[in-house]
Amino acid sequence: MSKKVIVPLAEGFEEIEALTIVDILRRAHVEVVTVALESLHVKGAHNIVVVADALIKELDGNVFDMIALPGGVPGATNLAADTTVQTLLKDFDAKGKAIAAICAAPYALKCAGVLKNSYTCYPSFQQKIAQSGYKANEKVVIDENITTSQGPSTAILFALSLVEQLCSREVKENLAKDLLLV
Repeated sequence: MSKKVIVPLAEGFEEIEALTIVDILRRAHVEVVTVALESLHVKGAHNIVVVADALIKELDGNVFDMIALPGGVPGATNLAADTTVQTLLKDFDAKGKAIAAICAAPYALKCAGVLKNSYTCYPSFQQKIAQSGYKANEKVVIDENITTSQGPSTAILFALSLVEQLCSREVKENLAKDLLLV
């Protein structure tokens, strides 16, 4: 049975991060559902409009294995302010399900109270998160069920880490070869 991942898209999301997560997970045959907070057409931080698969309020979070949040400004703060996203994060964490966030999006995890001891994020957002355990020099940090990453340049490594968690190291390594990373 294929793993299922939710990728919420809030106005102002970072396009590189969101589309890299979706692209690489789908290459690994993971079912990815992009969800919008208000309208199916969501404008990213660099004015690229993406059409989401569904609205978040139509979603049953119980059928998903992971939620992966792209960063971007104001995308990450919009995710942090959205009650449905915050409820999903708390529910996933309570069930020990995988939660991932890149760039500024670990801020939404902090707001939900699910960020663990170690994390990374976009450097300027560390002060907004204001929690000890920040790993400035690590591109991807996994702590319990939480995976975090730094930003646009680490999006492929972040997504490959999610592939390894959801599928296997072999699938991750094969994808890395196909993407000419090794």
